[in-house]
Amino acid sequence: MSPKRLQEPSFLVLTALATGPQHGYGILKDVEALSGGDVVLRVGTLYGALDRMAAEGLVELDHEEVVDSRLRRYYRLTALGAEQLATEAERRRSQAEAAQQRLRARPTLGGAHGQFA
Repeated sequence: MSPKRLQEPSFLVLTALATGPQHGYGILKDVEALSGGDVVLRVGTLYGALDRMAAEGLVELDHEEVVDSRLRRYYRLTALGAEQLATEAERRRSQAEAAQQRLRARPTLGGAHGQFA
């Protein structure tokens, strides 16, 4: 069975964790930066996604610490999560490459500068 396809927010969360463990706020900021500001997750949405991905074996709790009397949970990517992220990244790369090839092969329809019509 092939891994299920990741929605963009999940893909970005796993990407954020690919370089090492992070706490929730770090993940939120990393997802926003990775998406160029297009994906801004709410705290509740992030932790719901992390719980779901933990249940699927894609991420796991790395450690917890108390900072300014607040508990910070750090999550890390599992081997299964890294495998699924790599599969999804390749799928997206392949699709983007196919789109670029088709755009390059597209005949110019009007437009003095070869713009898309």
